[in-house]
Amino acid sequence: MTQRAEIDPDHPDHPDDTDGAVAGPRPTGLTAAEVAERVARGEINDVPVRSSRSATEIVRSNVFTRFNAIIGVLWVIMLFVAPIQDSLFGFVIVANTAIGIVQELRAKKTLDSLAVIGEARPRVRRDGVSAEVSTSEIVLGDLVELGPGDKAVVDGEVVETDGLEVDESLLTGEADPVLKQPGDQVMSGSFVVAGGGAFTATKVGREAYATQLAEEASRFTLVHSELRSGINQILKFVTWLMVPTSIGLIISQLVVKQNELKNSIARTVGGIVPMIPEGLVLLTSVAFAVGVIRLGRKQCLVQELPAIEGLARVDVVCLDKTGTLTEGGMDVTEVRTLNGAGARETYVHAVLGALGESDPRPNASLQAIKNAYPDTDSWRCTQSLPFSSARKYSGASFTEGDGRSSSWLLGAPDVLLPKGDPYLDEIDLLNQQGLRVLLLTRVTGALDDPRVKDGSDATALVVLEQRLRPDASDTLRYFADQDVATKVISGDNAVSVGAVAAKLDMPGAANAVDARTLPDERKEMAQALDENAVFGRVTPQQKREMVAALQSKGHTVAMTGDGVNDVLALKDADIGVAMGSGSEATRAVAQIVLLNNSFATLPSVVAEGRRVIGNITRVATLFLTKTVYSVLLAILVVCSQVEYPFLPRHLTLLSTLTIGVPAFFLALAPNKERAQPNFVRRVMRYSIPGGIIAASATFCTYLLARTHYSGPDALPAETSVATLTLFLVSIWVLAIVARPYTWWRVGLVAAMGLGFVVVLVVPWLQDFFALRLVGTTMPWAAVGVSAVAAAALELVWRWVGRRFPA
Repeated sequence: MTQRAEIDPDHPDHPDDTDGAVAGPRPTGLTAAEVAERVARGEINDVPVRSSRSATEIVRSNVFTRFNAIIGVLWVIMLFVAPIQDSLFGFVIVANTAIGIVQELRAKKTLDSLAVIGEARPRVRRDGVSAEVSTSEIVLGDLVELGPGDKAVVDGEVVETDGLEVDESLLTGEADPVLKQPGDQVMSGSFVVAGGGAFTATKVGREAYATQLAEEASRFTLVHSELRSGINQILKFVTWLMVPTSIGLIISQLVVKQNELKNSIARTVGGIVPMIPEGLVLLTSVAFAVGVIRLGRKQCLVQELPAIEGLARVDVVCLDKTGTLTEGGMDVTEVRTLNGAGARETYVHAVLGALGESDPRPNASLQAIKNAYPDTDSWRCTQSLPFSSARKYSGASFTEGDGRSSSWLLGAPDVLLPKGDPYLDEIDLLNQQGLRVLLLTRVTGALDDPRVKDGSDATALVVLEQRLRPDASDTLRYFADQDVATKVISGDNAVSVGAVAAKLDMPGAANAVDARTLPDERKEMAQALDENAVFGRVTPQQKREMVAALQSKGHTVAMTGDGVNDVLALKDADIGVAMGSGSEATRAVAQIVLLNNSFATLPSVVAEGRRVIGNITRVATLFLTKTVYSVLLAILVVCSQVEYPFLPRHLTLLSTLTIGVPAFFLALAPNKERAQPNFVRRVMRYSIPGGIIAASATFCTYLLARTHYSGPDALPAETSVATLTLFLVSIWVLAIVARPYTWWRVGLVAAMGLGFVVVLVVPWLQDFFALRLVGTTMPWAAVGVSAVAAAALELVWRWVGRRFPA
């Protein structure tokens, strides 16, 4: 039966408190009775982990908007002064708002359920037994155990430590890990980078230091998005433009023309309402929410919604080899003893078994060794040194079965061996085959002395093979096809990393770079990063510096990883992507968590981001073209001192057929176009000329009709031909925006055109919408003007695309 290596408190080499371990009996934690007593007193970690806004916040944010307030007031006015058909725009807003609420509630449900899957489950010791519990089950006084990658979820005081190093950068901004001793404080939000230990919870629930920060970080947000910022910028400009235009229109219709009051109010409202692109904000929220639901079905947790958009803009993806290109598990393929008979094979196996048992939380390499060589001897561990990505090795001291003492290190050969050592050539040959090699070496002296490796006795090489992810090659090929550069940044040996990348057919894998040779100056480092694709022996701090160097050259950088050594780089990257099986620290700082641990999910996230960006750009062009022609028509009416040509029902019909219905389908359709920057510029370069042409053609037809028709029924006839012109020009804008054509896009445009024809030919719809074409001269004139406007749209659209490229 396997006997677990344990620290012998009676051994003369047993460390005291200053060495990082605690002497004396092992604390057993609270009893079940004590836990129940604290629960009854309410001393529990009762802060709910919220992954999204509450239902009340969702309803409030969708209902109480600036534009809904304006339209709501106009709607109430119209209910009193005009027939119900002139108030249809109000019902459309109600429907759009309801759609937004329903979609966000669905997204909330998805986020909440996925957050439970990815939620941290800390280990607490009660009645001497260690067990996982949910964060909310921790009580005041609980003994919480910590290991590498674990995050402290409550505040506490250290009572046990075994080389415990804690990163508090999320709280203090200080990147250097802090070595914790018994009695030191641990703050919630910090995480373990090396070693292990336990602490007593002293502050739980809303008293914990990082609770408010954690709640804010986990909320459903739409901030830091170029798309959202651009839309808000446009809406602010529209608001300021709308105010003076509306005042001028009101004065023109009520005072100058001295029209019948109710009719003047109706036509004034008809001029104001279409200026407001209220559906654009709503449709953007819906597109993001649907994106979350779609990705949630693929076990991808989006912790911040703009990450969907952000990853679509990424042009460099930095990959950590372990856990991303390779699976978490490893297998020992060979153990080569060194230095002749002094390193007997059976003895080496015993050392490896004891090392595996000395670490209660082994990493993937040590776990593979532990599986291959279970500890069967009665070796006692007297001191242990947990693996640190900065040191690149771990170690332990033992009292062997015959009473002798020995100390061992296990880690990177090129770190433990001096330069020029002949064994390094043998190791390089193994690395070139994509194998991972660890060196077992015997040492003397204190394990935590940085010079302990000097003069060590190399004992054996442990050869391990990593399991490649079957989907990694296809994913790398996808990014190459999309002109997204991939950089493998690993702490492993550069030759070994290059061999793994070569097995996946990654370009540039043959020229792997040892990061220790990279220049420190940022500009030179950025140049080296641009020229190469595979880097080994990268320290956690270097990963951070490499991300910053790439960003300094204007790159949008995504960083993937699963280990605690990736946290700093994940924090600084534009988009951090963590694996669901990775450490709690990486999941806490990443914007996207791949709960299925599949790197192959990333193309789906990129595609979803491109769908959102490309489609919102399309529909924004439709909405803002309407805003431009509405403002310009109002200005032309004020300057010409004529009646406003439309009633609200006319513009409701046009907006529904040329914007509302098609925008909904276009916003949710597949879209693989590359994401482009400068959203505002790209939208406005088409919306402004499109709106000017639409307004000019419509007003020209309206003025021609005023000279053609006369009598008391002239205004309805003039309105009808103006509506026909505006519809034909707007449907052509829709036809341009819908490109490139597919069968359903052609069908969508045709269906909208057919809908307008039905209104013109069905008598009760003619009456309902007050549309009746009189004679043949002016309707055909309207068609002619619209054809000229459509030709102008085509010419201007192409000229703008060449003259002002995105």
